[in-house]
Amino acid sequence: MVIRAALGQLNFTVGDIDGNAARSISAIRESTERGAQVLVLPELTLTGYPPEDLVLKSGFVQANHRALEDVASHTGDLLTVLGFVDTDGGHLYNAAAICHSGEVKAIYRKQLLPNYGVFDERRYFEPGDRHTLIDTGRGVIGVCVCEDIWSPTGPAIAQADAGAQVVLNINASPFHKGKVDERAMMLGERARRSSASVVYVNLVGGQDELVFDGGSLVIDPNGLLTTRLAQFEERLEIVDVPLGEARSLHASNVDRLSLSLRDADGRNAAVPVTPTLDESEEVYRALELALRDYITKNGFSKVALGLSGGVDSTLVASICADALGPENVLGVSMPSEFSSSHSVDDAQDLADNLGIRLFTIPIKSVYHSFLDTLRDSFGDEEPGLAEENLQARIRGTLLMTISNRYGNLIISTGNKSENAVGYATLYGDMAGGFALIRDLFKHEVYALCRWRNTRSPVIPENVLTKAPSAELRHDQRDEDSLPPYEVLDPILESYIERDEGVDEIVARGFDEQVVVDVIALVDRAEYKRRQAPPGPKVTVKSFGRDRRLPITNRWRPKSS
Repeated sequence: MVIRAALGQLNFTVGDIDGNAARSISAIRESTERGAQVLVLPELTLTGYPPEDLVLKSGFVQANHRALEDVASHTGDLLTVLGFVDTDGGHLYNAAAICHSGEVKAIYRKQLLPNYGVFDERRYFEPGDRHTLIDTGRGVIGVCVCEDIWSPTGPAIAQADAGAQVVLNINASPFHKGKVDERAMMLGERARRSSASVVYVNLVGGQDELVFDGGSLVIDPNGLLTTRLAQFEERLEIVDVPLGEARSLHASNVDRLSLSLRDADGRNAAVPVTPTLDESEEVYRALELALRDYITKNGFSKVALGLSGGVDSTLVASICADALGPENVLGVSMPSEFSSSHSVDDAQDLADNLGIRLFTIPIKSVYHSFLDTLRDSFGDEEPGLAEENLQARIRGTLLMTISNRYGNLIISTGNKSENAVGYATLYGDMAGGFALIRDLFKHEVYALCRWRNTRSPVIPENVLTKAPSAELRHDQRDEDSLPPYEVLDPILESYIERDEGVDEIVARGFDEQVVVDVIALVDRAEYKRRQAPPGPKVTVKSFGRDRRLPITNRWRPKSS
């Protein structure tokens, strides 16, 4: 016996309640036409995820209730499960609506509210404490929400023990590298433990710093992966889900609902397991989706960036052109007297290869005009960091002025390694509206560039082989101020993403003084990062929502 389910892996927008409802109704119609018996849509379908403080506005929550009634009225004989914000006596709940025959038949309230990493659900929601099992006459269905299935003793297991043969789990699970395999392994364990199939439907799309990758799954009662939808793409797929073992253990907090499923035709409905992507392609596509949605959902259409001929701006320009189309990307080359000729040439070659427009605006005269203006204030001191950073700030000013004139959103080009140690200039190269690669370490930037060239060789080889340099003084190299990136990046990963201390990092084989110096740079740069534009999370722990540290902070890790 099987249940024919439509997996609605769709891209919903936070706050667009009417638009999200319309998309849900469209999915109901298509699923009905294609012979599905059940439609499963993601967590908080109607509000988008995460709605954050929007749920504190009574009008917003009321609008989401009205939209739910509208969506339910279109269900007919298609059992439809979708996420919304429920209310009761002033309390809010992250909930799943169970709709059939034109009305909301039951509501399940999420019981496990994540409050770690990027999640802050306990700020808004109360946990539910009851289960709803749906007896369809063809099998018993349970419903739970996202985190509820991650616990090995949580609601999904309780529902299976109470008789659910299929558990529908609706999700808004953010992406980070390697998470698709982590999910499949965890869901396989839950299915085996419960002897029930699991239908895991995940949101897809970009939302500020978060990327939702989809990758929706079906796991059979033996824990075997039978279906996986493509990552980073919208999909509405129909699949036959096998029923698990029929059993009914004692459960006191279970409500039971009886309804009849529509007939399915005699054809088999199967969707194969989409292969996983390799790490570089996975991250590249996550960044494409994050950028495209940030631009379109916020009403922009075009972007601009400083194109220096370095590896960071090269990668950003490539992603922008791939995500938005080259006609919507403007590169701005702003060479100074310290810029090498090959960097200028590399920027031009990249623009030609990508087909993007390039402005070339030399800044030597502007720079010297500033120096002349500052001469009385600066005196005869030797030029130093202030003069170097002045060039970055001139470039930032020019970019923002171009943005004002033409309406292009500026995409900043700093990576995680630089942002971590403060190797970035406030109001200079940090200026912009979206920091596309701010969660990529420098070595990952090179890896993504090399992967991009396997698709088509657009990135000049010289960009990948020359020594990294900010080119703010003659013969400058990043290694003049920082450890080599092959040393720096592993230290940063240990300290930022794993919260390791000095002794733990030194035990990995790094010089103690280098470790202490790098950690000090990271801690001192917190005030800079707090002023940086948002950017997409692709690692386990990104700056911003994931890592919340005080700016004013005298704690400094030491060796024992």
